[in-house]
Amino acid sequence: MSGRTHLPSGLVTFLFTDIEGSTRLAQMLGAGYRPVLHEHREVIRRALSKADGVELFTEGDSLFVAFADAAAALNACAEAQRELAAHNWPSPEARPRVRMGLHTGFAEPYGGEYTSPEVHRAARVAAAAHGGQVLCSAATAARAGVAGAPLDDDAWLLDLGLHRLRGFDGFERIFQLVAPGLDRQFPRPRTIDAPAHNLPVQTTRFIGRAAERAAVRDLIGRHRLVTVVGAGGAGKTRVAVEAAGEIVEQFRDGVWFADLSAVATGDLVDVSVAAALGLRPEPGRPVGQTIADHVRDRRLLVLLDTSDAQLPAARRLVARLLAAGPEVAVLATSREPLGLAGEVVWRIPPLSVEAASGGGFSDAVALLVDRASAARGGRPAEPGDIAHLTRVASALEGLPLALELAAARLRLLSAAQLADRIGDVLGTLDAGSPVVSPDLKDLSDSSDRHRTMQAAVGWSYRTLDPRSARLLRWLSVFASPVDLPAIEWLHDGDPLDPLATLVDKSLLQAEAGATSATYRMLDPIRAYAARLLLEAGEEESARERHVAWCLQAAHDAYLDPEGRPVTLSLYTLDPLADELRAALHWTVTRGSARQGLALAGSLDQWWRERGLVREGRMWLFRLYERISATGEPVPDAELAAAYHMHSLHAGADGETVEELRFSQRAESAARRAGDPGLIARILSARGAPLLEMGRTEEAERLCRDVIAWSEDQGVAGEAVFAVYALAQLLWRRGALDEAAGLLASARPLENSRPMDRGRRTVDMLLGMVALSRGDLVAAHDHLIVALRSRMTHGFHLRVCESLNAMAVRCALAEDAETAARLFGAAQATRIRLRCSTGAFGAYWTEQQATLRTAMGDAAFDTAYAAGGTLSLEESVALALTIEHPDLIAGSIRFSTVE
Repeated sequence: MSGRTHLPSGLVTFLFTDIEGSTRLAQMLGAGYRPVLHEHREVIRRALSKADGVELFTEGDSLFVAFADAAAALNACAEAQRELAAHNWPSPEARPRVRMGLHTGFAEPYGGEYTSPEVHRAARVAAAAHGGQVLCSAATAARAGVAGAPLDDDAWLLDLGLHRLRGFDGFERIFQLVAPGLDRQFPRPRTIDAPAHNLPVQTTRFIGRAAERAAVRDLIGRHRLVTVVGAGGAGKTRVAVEAAGEIVEQFRDGVWFADLSAVATGDLVDVSVAAALGLRPEPGRPVGQTIADHVRDRRLLVLLDTSDAQLPAARRLVARLLAAGPEVAVLATSREPLGLAGEVVWRIPPLSVEAASGGGFSDAVALLVDRASAARGGRPAEPGDIAHLTRVASALEGLPLALELAAARLRLLSAAQLADRIGDVLGTLDAGSPVVSPDLKDLSDSSDRHRTMQAAVGWSYRTLDPRSARLLRWLSVFASPVDLPAIEWLHDGDPLDPLATLVDKSLLQAEAGATSATYRMLDPIRAYAARLLLEAGEEESARERHVAWCLQAAHDAYLDPEGRPVTLSLYTLDPLADELRAALHWTVTRGSARQGLALAGSLDQWWRERGLVREGRMWLFRLYERISATGEPVPDAELAAAYHMHSLHAGADGETVEELRFSQRAESAARRAGDPGLIARILSARGAPLLEMGRTEEAERLCRDVIAWSEDQGVAGEAVFAVYALAQLLWRRGALDEAAGLLASARPLENSRPMDRGRRTVDMLLGMVALSRGDLVAAHDHLIVALRSRMTHGFHLRVCESLNAMAVRCALAEDAETAARLFGAAQATRIRLRCSTGAFGAYWTEQQATLRTAMGDAAFDTAYAAGGTLSLEESVALALTIEHPDLIAGSIRFSTVE
């Protein structure tokens, strides 16, 4: 290369090179590393000299070179990589893998060197490369295309996208040189922006399993469908998550985790996976098709955890994912294989109980020692305990869940006591083995794994007294953590003593709360206890009592401590949802469908406001089937209420035809029941779908008739939804004075209804009327009242509506940026809730188009995207900080009156 006396100036292309893994290579080669280092420098210098590169310095395995011609520099780098690959090294392992990075910028030499920041940028580009790779900045790519010699034939630059370089603000577009003889496939550049994933964060240290992680990583790299199979509690999820976390960089479109253990039915598997991918169901289109279209041109990994919870549905979804795109991979965990073509089944072994080759702990003992230290307040295990803990780890066959439970027992027992007891308990487990169905006689491996899981839990169960054992069995009916009053409801007598026993034996976990403790049962323990409940002939009694508790808890959610009705807050139902679902499952399989309808009714508004209307309709359909199969009598009034709820859910999901069909069924049942209030409530809800279908005259006639009829019957409050629909119709027509008068008369009706008044629909609609009048003061007042109330009481879907309205209010006040942010925030929340745009959808779209025209596409999109990053709480906080129009400078309230 040229000497330093002729340093280029002006637009200079800087190159940095170094050897990837040079320290490891030096340690491996020992004295042989120096000649390899020297030869690597000479090979590079020969290639770069052809492009008149000026070597500025050499340090260790790094070279720093300057060029006047960007294209010549790139061609020289390609030649250097080819010659490095072709060189006769002492051994294949001794070949240095050199990474190269180039950047072009303005620089003037001074004192034989450069002090420009462009030099540092070039160094960061090189640091982002992998061994054998040549990267360059956008400036170098642009310069190579407009000046100097062109790139060699068949050489071109691959755009790797925008990346953040360490120490530099903003993003840099990075290109990879692609040329004959150069590798093309590399992991993503080593920049500081992290690849996308939603893998769960772990709260405990991951111990051992190095070989298992490597095996799973290797299988994912070579196969598109890998299923990690093993017994419950064997550590499938943890190994899968750890392995996936180590290869995130290999999937440019991310690694996406979906837990199917909480999915109530197979119908919701697609919905759960779509949510993990950030997708929402589309009206009239199967969710599976939406997922398939999304992944078609992407390179991503989907991690389906606990696939056996809904195996047929998971199998169908995986087949669709693999057929959708050639670069989609699936890593599943399950108790049994999915049974699909191309599936690689990897059975997870127990943690090793053999001592490590270097004399260290086995993985099983290391896990037990680590968790035992945590159980003892951080105090490390004594040297004399190691032999006893090794006995325990061997007796438990290295099962992670069993080891976790054993470690927790060390709060009460010494290591020696635990070791002495563990053998005796395992010896008595045969009597607790499950009875295998005749249909499953050949599935010995599956049943063996299940018996092994019982060994992990059963040794604690065998030490329980009869009251504690019964409480454990009965607590298995709860699906989520429960508090002491719930346990007292379920248990005959004072439960404190048996409860303390279960906590001490780690069969329950006590979790301290702000006002009271809750008690959580791990899922494997719950499954074991549920089987024992069935074997004891107690399941029906326990499940029926659980259903009764759920009905009472749902009823209490609508009352204050003195038993008086209070404004419904959906937040009170959030912690009850899983319990109500578990109770629903019993009512649709072996319990009372009539009780199931009551449970579903308690979740009506919660399902709608949480974007779960499809789940609600699924439960209702199953309840109808149960009623048909059993012939259980259900009063017409209760059927009418269920059909009415179904109608509302269908409407919220955009299924207008289904909405009207079930509304008509509800009306027929209500008329048979002879309940005027129920009839009025059903008919009043029919105006909205008619309005959405464009049947305006019919909607208006219906609303007016229902309002008048309900007043004659003395049930005017039940027709409040007809008032809302008529007010919307008048607002659309421009009859603003009539709409405002109608809404003013409806306020007492709304205030008299605890179930509905938290939505503040009257204020929302009055705000819309004020917006149409251009009265920003009134609009602000009404909309803020509605927004505060809706957020306070958990009506999240209605909050989206209020955010859109506040966006229009900001747009009319010429606060365009805030308006666009609120529009973006509302849309992002609606997508998360998987809901339609609602009655005002067309109006929001029209207002957004007007705002976009006023702001320009770029400014609107920037602000809209910024709003889309906000959480619901942040979005509401932004709306509530908007200054009242009366407080703005120049407001008429503070103007000078002469």
